[in-house]
Amino acid sequence: MKSILRTLAFLALAISLVLPLSLHAADKYPLSEGTIKKIDAAGQRIMLAHGPIENLFMPPMTMMFKVKDAALLKQVKEGDKVLFRVEEEKNGDYVVVSIKAAKK
Repeated sequence: MKSILRTLAFLALAISLVLPLSLHAADKYPLSEGTIKKIDAAGQRIMLAHGPIENLFMPPMTMMFKVKDAALLKQVKEGDKVLFRVEEEKNGDYVVVSIKAAKK
């Protein structure tokens, strides 16, 4: 019984050391590219026609995303080509956490 408990404690320690590394895995992927189709400031959402979102393994498409911070919407306008980062929340929603106009 003690050996089982020791093994479980060791596994818990190993997982706690590795988990923080996996949380930053999205940082190794480049920002995604897209074009703003619509901004819903009141709903704190943005519609993007985007290329592949590599950190989420998502193919190109057009979709509406939540925005983590409403201030992000003030930095861009409809029609802008942008570079952005989307992350998946624990509840499964996709949220734009950063966005900036692409350099022309």
